[in-house]
Amino acid sequence: MSRNSRPLLAGVAGAAALTLLVTGSPALGAPGSPDAPAYSTSLDRAQPQDDAFVSAAQQCSEAPRDLPIHQFTDHRELGIELDRIERVSDGRVDVEQVGRSNRGREIWSARVGTGPKAVLLTSEIHGNEKTGTDAILDLLHWAGTSESPKAKRWRENLTIVAIPKMNPDGAELDRRGNDMSWQEVVARYPQLRGSEPAWNYYTRSLQGDDYSQRPGFDTNRDYNPDLSYVPKAEDFPGSSAETGWYITPESKVVRDVYRGLSMEFGEVDTYVDLHHQGACYVMPDDPDEFVTLSISGKFVDDPAGTPGYEKYADDYDLDYSKRLNVAVYNALQGAANNRPLFGNVTLYPQDINLPGTGLGSFALNGSGTVLFEVRGQTQTLGQKYRAVLTRSVYIGLDGMLSAVASGRVNQLDPAAYDAIPPRGPNIGSADARSRSDEQRIQVLEN
Repeated sequence: MSRNSRPLLAGVAGAAALTLLVTGSPALGAPGSPDAPAYSTSLDRAQPQDDAFVSAAQQCSEAPRDLPIHQFTDHRELGIELDRIERVSDGRVDVEQVGRSNRGREIWSARVGTGPKAVLLTSEIHGNEKTGTDAILDLLHWAGTSESPKAKRWRENLTIVAIPKMNPDGAELDRRGNDMSWQEVVARYPQLRGSEPAWNYYTRSLQGDDYSQRPGFDTNRDYNPDLSYVPKAEDFPGSSAETGWYITPESKVVRDVYRGLSMEFGEVDTYVDLHHQGACYVMPDDPDEFVTLSISGKFVDDPAGTPGYEKYADDYDLDYSKRLNVAVYNALQGAANNRPLFGNVTLYPQDINLPGTGLGSFALNGSGTVLFEVRGQTQTLGQKYRAVLTRSVYIGLDGMLSAVASGRVNQLDPAAYDAIPPRGPNIGSADARSRSDEQRIQVLEN
């Protein structure tokens, strides 16, 4: 089935944003093309440069390169923009510092809406995966300032809490891991003295970054479904199939926000984590076209049949996660009617069991979960295609939030999730595809 005939699986406009966020590379990097914030429907019109975006006939490599990233929002600009959004929204968007990174940078949350369903959004847990932060900022601006019926429905039915750029140290270094040594972990948790370092501790070169002098952790392996867990020496070094430990300040901040929302609302209805994947994956039904993004709602094995996880079985709701992802998929397929590249959406691999991720841990606590995996990290694409990729994230979030706010999400068929096409192969250069299994898990899995 071709991209243009792929069916929907049943069943914006706003004021100009801060200049620093909308200047720079135009959509698809085409000279003379207008740029716009992600909520602008001007980005929904097909452009001649779209063929270059989707065409897998061109050579593609996953080999790391030093590419421009200055058009993405850095930590300083994030603080400025959140302050502006809070101000122009007349207080509808409430910004709060909820913690600090290991190197002392502020981690902020932004909250909009007063509804009974809590939705938590996070971005840049991997510091070289940046489109989610810009999409969140544009979403907060629109949700806080728009007087449209849709925006009012969101604010009345949802409480949206976003933590953009939750790994600011990694983001400033433009690398996957945070900036934290094992010695610093042991200083904070003396009970770990003598333990082997955690398996997700980077001290080697990875994705073109040398961690030998400034080591760090994959923060997205540091979660635990036990929200009160305290690190224990016997649980180290662990593995990708086991839970994490909340040893990084960044994961603890998100855990504490999640726990606070759970106490306030009884549960966190939905948790969304915004990521990037490799640049060279192709569509399974059209290997001449690249994947724009992949989505998923499945990160852990069914706890009912997993020894040690049975206590989470009553809260775990995979069907709801599937419905949320169908809402994302439908929104992007609808947008593909005008700009077909939005339709190049696949399922992320479903054969993973990652209870140490935020998505896995929070799914076990009863939240519906959605993973976005956007095409290309900064070491492979840099800021190329920034506008259209950010718009892709925004469209998916918009469709999902609208479905939750209206209740339509409960009318979607979870079986439709399984009909979303699987991700095709990575056609990147052989040197990038010959990594060890351990590196493949760490780099490509979530």
